[in-house]
Amino acid sequence: MTETPNYDDHFDAIVVGAGLAGSAAALTMAQEDLEVLLLERGASPGSKNVFGGTMFTPRVRDLVGEDFEDAPTERYLGRKQFSLLSPEDETAVSVRPSAWQDPPHNDTHMVLRGDFDEWFADQAVEAGATLLTETTVTDVIREGEDGPIVGVETDRPDGAIRAPVVVLAEGGNSLVSEAAGLKEPDKRQEVAIGAKEVRKYDRETIEDRFGLGEKDGASHHYFGEGACGGAVGGGFIYTNKNTLAIGVAYTISDAVEDPRKPDELLDDFKQHPAVAPLVKGGRLVEYSAKAIPEGGASAVPDLAHDGAVIVGDAASLVLNNGIHLEGTNMAIESGYWAGKAVAEAAAAGQYDATALQAYPENLEDSFVMENLEHYDWFGDFAHDEKQFLFQELPKALTEAELEFFKQDREPKETHAKRAKNMVIRALGGWTGAAKRAWKYRKLLS
Repeated sequence: MTETPNYDDHFDAIVVGAGLAGSAAALTMAQEDLEVLLLERGASPGSKNVFGGTMFTPRVRDLVGEDFEDAPTERYLGRKQFSLLSPEDETAVSVRPSAWQDPPHNDTHMVLRGDFDEWFADQAVEAGATLLTETTVTDVIREGEDGPIVGVETDRPDGAIRAPVVVLAEGGNSLVSEAAGLKEPDKRQEVAIGAKEVRKYDRETIEDRFGLGEKDGASHHYFGEGACGGAVGGGFIYTNKNTLAIGVAYTISDAVEDPRKPDELLDDFKQHPAVAPLVKGGRLVEYSAKAIPEGGASAVPDLAHDGAVIVGDAASLVLNNGIHLEGTNMAIESGYWAGKAVAEAAAAGQYDATALQAYPENLEDSFVMENLEHYDWFGDFAHDEKQFLFQELPKALTEAELEFFKQDREPKETHAKRAKNMVIRALGGWTGAAKRAWKYRKLLS
């Protein structure tokens, strides 16, 4: 749903970007009776989004109430699988709790963002926000040379749109925020590049290959040399109703060292013996690539400025430690708290950074910053341990498994001892194993 606003109207806030963070902010502010303009550069919300994966929905459910039953989800997440891939082999762990099979399904669903984002933006419109699509914001407007932000410049013939506060929800390519001096460009090691394709299959084919029912879905995450050529990153498969989202993501610092392009790395991943049977056939319906901020808490910029706040991917609010891959929930949560802070600032008639400080303060007390700060060590750790985690460990586990399950005339105890020693050697002996166990404990804490 798109409306063309009368630029003489007064807006209390402008939101740049109708993704999850932007729509959450717009919906929250509209529910607080603010006049909100939600700007989207695509033809519709989600049309520019290349996300393929799971969405964590507790805050969405809080915001829309019973209307969540009409949300365009594909499947609920009923099973997770994690695999270490050597060039030819796989070691996997699968998790399927029975509690996930019952509503609300751990509030985790597969979605197609083109459909979901449009629905979520419509919730904001129904609450009173105005949505304007096919509008690119080119810069912010300041009052004076270094004064507060009081609006945005756009590529529309009308140009400038003014409001006392701007919510910057422009995603990982946060060019406006950077140009305005509100954040520094991300460092190579803090950004991953993702390549993803969506392939269409018969629904029965997906359910048979992944052992699914009519409504449940599965996510498969792959790490190791067989997934991303030894880079810090991994591959993934997510099951939708009649499509699979298949992709790889790895740091830009690794990408510049690998002669293969992202699409070539994706093709190699799809040909791995553990992956190929799951993704063979199908019809390609979409290919996309994007930058993913993964710098952790240390990469989060100042979130509140005079007349502006930064939310979602633009604020580097993404968690990826190999086990937890989260960003959608953090985007929505940040949009919610930003919207609440703007509503409080509007009630007080003050829009400077101090008046908007409730946003970063509430975010600091939420799971968003607690999780990012708790795992802030992981990025540097993964690069320091890259060779071991993504090459040596998958190979050692494969060799140990072959030894442990070997069928010959020797006692099982002999094979078990050899397998154990193979793993211990790969860990650097008992001393190295103890040191790594001490480091890795943080992943499970």
